[in-house]
Amino acid sequence: MSDTDFDSALADATLITAAFTLGAEKGWRHVTPAAAARHAGLDLTKIRGAYPCTGVILKKFGQMADAFALTGALAEGSVRDRLFDILLRRFDFLQMYRPGVVALMRALPFCPPLAYAMAELNIASMGWLLEGAGVDATGLRGALTKRGLLAVWLYGLRAWADDESQDLTATMAAVDKALARAEGIVGRFSTRPVSDPDAPLPQGASPVE
Repeated sequence: MSDTDFDSALADATLITAAFTLGAEKGWRHVTPAAAARHAGLDLTKIRGAYPCTGVILKKFGQMADAFALTGALAEGSVRDRLFDILLRRFDFLQMYRPGVVALMRALPFCPPLAYAMAELNIASMGWLLEGAGVDATGLRGALTKRGLLAVWLYGLRAWADDESQDLTATMAAVDKALARAEGIVGRFSTRPVSDPDAPLPQGASPVE
């Protein structure tokens, strides 16, 4: 990584931390790239080119969350195990920005354009998480699978928002329950015997297809 790349990555992390701090303290309607840059003491002229709107902050945040989840993700075990691991890694990332993320969740119902943008960004993220777990996320089947995993993610997200435990016990239970339910749905439409719910699925299959 060059010095320029390092400086850019540091600025990104600094700006995003400032944005989520502002969101927690003042509400997301007060969050703009300029406000976050001023809060972080960053050069407005440089931030202007990279962050033309708040949506880009959220897009970058999602990319950072995905990268965190994908780094060192479980490479063995059943598809369900791998998805559980990678989803929990993403929640671990959110935990570092918890007040700002919870504030964002509360703000989305009152800002439809932002909520729509977040939905699209989350669909893209689910594709990366599926691929990281060894599940094909391409084509029509992949599109359906991504939406299935998004349903699992959102179920876990609601639990996470109320989960005040240090080890995210309630979040883990919710994700496990949602994945088990999705796996059960797949089992009813599959010709493969499902006597062992933790057995690895065939190559390319997913418990959320």
